[in-house]
Amino acid sequence: MLNTRSSNLATLNLALQGGGAHGAFTWGVLDALLEDGRFAFEGVSGTSAGAMNAACLAQGLMAGGRDGARAALADFWTAVAKSSPFDQGTTAAPLSPALKMMLQWTEHLSPEQLNPLDLNPLRDIISRQIDFARLRRQCPVKLFIAATHANSGKLRIFKNHEMSVDALLASACLPTIHRTVVIDGEPYWDGGYSANPAVFPLFYECRSSDILLILLTPLRYSETPESAQDIRLRLRELAFNSTFLREMRMYAHLREQVGDSWLPKWLPLNRFEQRISRLRFHAISADALLGALPAESKLTVDLAFFEALRDDGREHARAWLAERGAAVGRQSTLDLAKLFY
Repeated sequence: MLNTRSSNLATLNLALQGGGAHGAFTWGVLDALLEDGRFAFEGVSGTSAGAMNAACLAQGLMAGGRDGARAALADFWTAVAKSSPFDQGTTAAPLSPALKMMLQWTEHLSPEQLNPLDLNPLRDIISRQIDFARLRRQCPVKLFIAATHANSGKLRIFKNHEMSVDALLASACLPTIHRTVVIDGEPYWDGGYSANPAVFPLFYECRSSDILLILLTPLRYSETPESAQDIRLRLRELAFNSTFLREMRMYAHLREQVGDSWLPKWLPLNRFEQRISRLRFHAISADALLGALPAESKLTVDLAFFEALRDDGREHARAWLAERGAAVGRQSTLDLAKLFY
């Protein structure tokens, strides 16, 4: 593994949520962090679109450092935009009529029936842009890519030595649209069903105590859905976010328990308690921005839409850097207790 740590840089672990096209917001956040240059990255956990961003970040860092990572992210999202077989949508009407019709068919036809030739532009893009053989040997960060075992619902984390095209496709496999991804004889679906993203690998397997969450799903919505279609979409989003919220509530509870321990203060904490007490959380999110977008915009494939989200991500990241970046390595800037209590 290449060494990306420096005595002059604070070190961050990154947790990248999935969210389809909204993952372009994360592209912008990462671009701003890379441009800023004050942080090194140790571990990166990603699900679905977050997994794609994580792999592109790692590939770019490996091939060309920070500038290489910025270029790799830009190349990926540009290639995705160019790969769409449908007419481009707009922010106001994010899906073309042809794509809307195809999505309606997914309610009645399996992916094998809809796509008998198993055409997948995303497979071609990541195969061209990511050197998986080299990544398995020389990845400059610790990758944790989440997928869901289709027959048990169990979370599967793919690590550096397991990186492959199929691992990334499994993390982003929506089973109503894409064929089940089989790896070593086992079937996998989108990682969002079991972790979006998984934070625990960053806690257990990384030395850095600072974890930056880049969130695409709002923690709270401003309106309650009323139509049948909107209710179905909200249920899907809540299901994808529930495992993440449970895990974060666990960290909030553990930190509270360590802080309120009945043991005498002069007794030393054990290693687990020390690690929990040192853990520092940070977050960059855009609840108002992303929550206002229609849920179907996650399926938009349009470069102008991607670039607008990228610019929004850069703006939010720069604001976070200016207001809270100096706290990394010293204190949390996200109060977990306020999220759940």
